[in-house]
Amino acid sequence: VVYEAIPTVNVMAETGGDASRTVIVGAHLDSVGAGPGINDNGSGVAMILEMAVQIANAEIEPDNQIRFSFWGGEELGLLGSIDYVFGMDESERANIMANLNFDMIASPNPARMVYDGSGDLTGEAGPAGSDEIEAIFARWFEQKGLAFQETPFDGRSDYGPFIWTGI
Repeated sequence: VVYEAIPTVNVMAETGGDASRTVIVGAHLDSVGAGPGINDNGSGVAMILEMAVQIANAEIEPDNQIRFSFWGGEELGLLGSIDYVFGMDESERANIMANLNFDMIASPNPARMVYDGSGDLTGEAGPAGSDEIEAIFARWFEQKGLAFQETPFDGRSDYGPFIWTGI
C-alpha cells in the first residue's frame, strides 16, 4: 500500500442575503484521468459560474444567501465536501437551508435526473426539505414538457456529507 498526500482546496463565493438561510450550490472541481473531465465535472462548474455571472449582471439581491461552492477531491472520496461539512459546528449547519449539487450536467448521452428527496424511489427520504426541492425540479421539467426520472439520493457525490449530517 502506498499513501500519497494530494493537496486539494474548496473554493467558495457568496452573495448577500440572509446568512441564516444559506443555499449552497455546489460542483466538484476534479475529474478522473480516464474520464471526460469536461463533463465530469467541468459542466457543473461552468453552470454554477454562469449562474453567479447572471445573478451579478442582473443585479439580483437574493433574500437568502447563495454560497457558490466548488469542491476539491470529490473523485478521491468526497474529500472537500466532507472536510467542509464535518468542519462546521451545529450553529453553522443550522444556517444551511438547502444544498444543490450539480455533477455531470452536459453529457453527450444525457438523462434528466432529479434526486429522490422524497424517498418514493428508494423508500428512504432525504433530510427535511429534500422532498420540496425534488418537487420544484419535477414541476419545472413538467411545465417545460421535458421527461425526467428520479435517481437515488444515496450520497455518491458531494451532497453525501450534507445528507449524512441531516442538512
